[in-house]
Amino acid sequence: MSLKQKVKVIITDLDGTLLNNNHRVSEYTKTVFRKLSDENYLIIVATGRHHLDAMPLLKNLGCLFYLVTSNGGRIHSPKKELLYSFDIKSESIKSVLDLGIDSEFTTVLFQENVWLSNKVNEKLNSFQEEMNYPNEIVDFEKVKDLSAIKLFFTHDHHHKLLELKDRIMKDHSEEFHYAFSLPFCLEFMDKSVDKSVAIARILEKEDRSFEESIAFGDGFNDEKMLVAAGKSLIMENAVESFKSKLPQMEVISSNEKDGVARYLSALLLS
Repeated sequence: MSLKQKVKVIITDLDGTLLNNNHRVSEYTKTVFRKLSDENYLIIVATGRHHLDAMPLLKNLGCLFYLVTSNGGRIHSPKKELLYSFDIKSESIKSVLDLGIDSEFTTVLFQENVWLSNKVNEKLNSFQEEMNYPNEIVDFEKVKDLSAIKLFFTHDHHHKLLELKDRIMKDHSEEFHYAFSLPFCLEFMDKSVDKSVAIARILEKEDRSFEESIAFGDGFNDEKMLVAAGKSLIMENAVESFKSKLPQMEVISSNEKDGVARYLSALLLS
């Protein structure tokens, strides 16, 4: 059986993969995905973004798709119905913040309707074209309910985040797992939460399997998803350390050059 005959499911990350460098879906990509939807491919978008942040970016995609957000913390149906949700307990997050995280890090809690942070970060704000998911600057010591979909840190220097990751995981490896969605973005999720786990839920619901899927990604939070898929592709713009970790996977054209849509068009629509 050829790859074209085998593929029934399309799985794609968002930032650095489906979105271009302006955090938008290009007109070419929209055209390709509409054609794929018309041919009844099951489409799953899986992102680290919060659903209120991701949905506006995909509102003009022009096709039906499942949406996995917060690295698996939420699943929404093609009709935007919430199918699954999971929050990290307040006391678990408090135990991390009690370590005394230096103020040089931007600390963020992604809650259901607002993201709480310790300071303004223009780089993070630039990822939202529309402010559907508002930010609130807080003193975390005064916040009573710290429960959140995920815990997030950003810093301009990757080595600083690596040091912070090691410090947190030293005593929290039983509660959390971590991922670098970008070199400057360190994310902590409950150990039960991952893109691959959420996608497996969707595949079971749709009576499909990972063996029938093709997946695209560019970050370490995509790793398990890519390993599970029947065919996986890494974006040219992914960091070299990620490409080196998965050397068996083919590297395709960058997000800025519509790499996902061009690959799918050549494979499935030609």
